[in-house]
Amino acid sequence: MTFTSLLEQLGGLGLFQRLHILALVVPILLTASHNLLQNFSAAVPPHHCRLQPVPLGTGHTGNLSSERLLQLWVPLDGGHQPERCRQFSQPHWQSLDPNASSPNGSIPATEPCRDGWTYDRSEFEATIVTEWDLVCDSWKLTQMAQSIYMAGVLVGAMAFGSLADRFGRKALLSWSYLQLGAVGTATAFSPNFSTYCALRFLVGMAVSGIILNCMSLVLEWSPTRNRTMTGTLVSYSATLGQILLPGLAYALPNWRWLQLTLSMPFFAFFGYSWWFAESARWLVLAGRLEQAVQVLKRVARINGRKAEGDSLSIEVKEIGFGSGPGTPWDLIQTPTIRRISKCLAAVWFATSFAYYGVAMDLQGFGLRVHMLQLLFGMVDIPAKLLSTLAMSRAGRRIAQVTSLVLAGLGILANLLVPTELAALRTTLAVLGKGCLAASFNCVYLYTGELYPTAIRQTGMGGGSTMARVGGIVAPLVKLMGEQMPLVPPIIYGSIPVLSGLVALGLPETRNRPLKDTVEEVENRFIQQQDTDP
Repeated sequence: MTFTSLLEQLGGLGLFQRLHILALVVPILLTASHNLLQNFSAAVPPHHCRLQPVPLGTGHTGNLSSERLLQLWVPLDGGHQPERCRQFSQPHWQSLDPNASSPNGSIPATEPCRDGWTYDRSEFEATIVTEWDLVCDSWKLTQMAQSIYMAGVLVGAMAFGSLADRFGRKALLSWSYLQLGAVGTATAFSPNFSTYCALRFLVGMAVSGIILNCMSLVLEWSPTRNRTMTGTLVSYSATLGQILLPGLAYALPNWRWLQLTLSMPFFAFFGYSWWFAESARWLVLAGRLEQAVQVLKRVARINGRKAEGDSLSIEVKEIGFGSGPGTPWDLIQTPTIRRISKCLAAVWFATSFAYYGVAMDLQGFGLRVHMLQLLFGMVDIPAKLLSTLAMSRAGRRIAQVTSLVLAGLGILANLLVPTELAALRTTLAVLGKGCLAASFNCVYLYTGELYPTAIRQTGMGGGSTMARVGGIVAPLVKLMGEQMPLVPPIIYGSIPVLSGLVALGLPETRNRPLKDTVEEVENRFIQQQDTDP
């Protein structure tokens, strides 16, 4: 008896699976919000040099309004807006009289802001930018903070992926909930920028642990015919999190309250995680047959199949998955798994690299950040639906290749659109982001199906690691745009197209049962080469 047929015997996608999946996907709502939180917590509002009082003895009397003081101290930029980073060295009285000119036609001397900045707080009451003055010469620190967060996600993928294959999915998932609740809450009380970055690194680690173990538990408890649907539910919960985020950010314009609101619920998630069932596949593979039998009997009881559950001990022993959990070395040791790992590394990197390159530059489109984030979230709904239909009808490989290539072409097309056509540029960016969301939807499910149970979490961790490398590099590439504005979009668009072509080398997994050992994968895809076109 295979594990797939055993799941069907115990009720298939029964009451237990539905409750289990619901409890697993709810935390993903807020986990996804943490990924894009810095769009709001590190938003840069309009600002200018802090205005200084008019010196005495200038011959000018009377109180000047704030508008007149602004004219007196702050020059205008090319767009006739107040300069954000420079001020006049001396009060420029001629600016108050449109008919006056500077003595001898000279250009007034300017200097960097002397006494800090004044921020427009109409949209954001407080961000890390306004609190720690991360503007002008310090603006790159916000990009560094996002890269540090992504480095935490990378380390978490490497650590929690491998540990879950050794110690189980449930324990690592519970720990990740607790870690995100604790360090996420602590982040809201950060006294300085360095502490904020350190805590965000730990938040990123926990986010990896939650996403990886949630996806594995969902897939490993789902019957073969329902895997596409259940995997997509996880992805849609992340989409709802993106839609929820701008509403919360609008209601909570202070970054500390927003951070706290998105972190505290994880203590509740940790509290109910004791109810989760460990993956029975993993328990059998790890040689814990008695524990696997108890878990499966519990599932049978909840699904109304108590009689079938009472006769489980013999069936579980007959499954015989072979050797125990694998190691990271297994990702490159055999030819088929090695080819899968290389292709998936390119897909994960490109998807995350382009995704965060577009999604973390919302202010660059010139529209209200809250509205643009809402659009970016809502486009995921049809994009993931089309991706799900494509995976079910055309197959995982075609869906993966198509979503990546279309995403890259959408980003590259923006190079041909003038900056004045903001609506068209935003539309292309939203479409490109939707294709990247479809790619994420596909690659999470595809990766879980390509790797066997013995190294599924290690493989998911390896793919997620490459995604986080992409997430780290994306804001660094954006920094190149200061000197070469065309370079970042060219890179963001070209990488997905190239990786889409690489994805053609992946085997198809549609309507095929999950495998449990490396040997089964090698044998299956050797046979598949003889039947696939």
